[in-house]
Amino acid sequence: MLGTKSVEQTERKQQVTRVKWTITNEYNGMLVRDYLQQVQGVSRRILKVVKFAGGEIRVNGKAQSVRFPLGTGDQLELKLPPETIGTGMYPETMPLSVVYEDDGVLVIDKPAGIATIPSMNQPSGTIANGVLAYYKQQRVPFTVHVVTRLDRDTSGLLLIAKHRYSHSLLSRLQREGKVKRHYQAIVEGTLPMNQGTINKPIGRKQGSIIERTVTETGKQAITHYHVIQETAAHSLVDVNLETGRTHQIRVHFSHIGHPLVGDDLYGGTSNVIDRQALHCYQIEFEHPFTREVMRFNSAIPEDMNRLINQNV
Repeated sequence: MLGTKSVEQTERKQQVTRVKWTITNEYNGMLVRDYLQQVQGVSRRILKVVKFAGGEIRVNGKAQSVRFPLGTGDQLELKLPPETIGTGMYPETMPLSVVYEDDGVLVIDKPAGIATIPSMNQPSGTIANGVLAYYKQQRVPFTVHVVTRLDRDTSGLLLIAKHRYSHSLLSRLQREGKVKRHYQAIVEGTLPMNQGTINKPIGRKQGSIIERTVTETGKQAITHYHVIQETAAHSLVDVNLETGRTHQIRVHFSHIGHPLVGDDLYGGTSNVIDRQALHCYQIEFEHPFTREVMRFNSAIPEDMNRLINQNV
């Protein structure tokens, strides 16, 4: 947990990222290792990388080991080493809609039709490739750490950690339910209730490496929804996920007989929109360093807006 009285800041200068803290009286006498792990959530793996891959720990400007005892008012600095970009990952310049950025996190508004990360079927042209080019322009020495991934044809907000330390903290916050996403989806037909919860386990469909299905052998998946607007043929719903299974929204609404419009993989008609009608319109998370609750919104895209309003 972050010390409530500690002061944390980050700075980046020419491919060096440093995270700094001022030690308060409650941590007087604590070893550097214990402070970093117990108070600031720095994992053993990250400390190992710092030690052996070009990082550094400094107290009051002087290099120290993890066994150094801290005193009130000390300035503790953790220098994170550059990261290795994975094999097959390379930068590609592309327009990116950056909603928010600081030294720890990056929020991007992704259009439909672009994959989040490379795959065997799409090794390039992804958001990750674009982010690498963006980092290269800014001399950011890290690879891409995606916290919240979206399917290729789902639009909306993505949360990306700027380095391995912020990624480890955000991953923990995500497990604790402190990274939340809200979606708007257009489903076929009229739902029997204006609001409800779909609580059905989801697993991989037998014989497919892509499709998921509701199955008793799957992992728990919980989807909450309420209807925003209805037409003769479609319903616009607000969706809140309690869990984050692959294709969860698409599988759950297909399971109850109301697939997403345009989602031909799960039974939706595709003659009125060129992709599944799903948009992540809001992301909310606790900042990994400041613990401030951050909230960002994205307007529903034109193709979905046109679809839901053409039959009013």
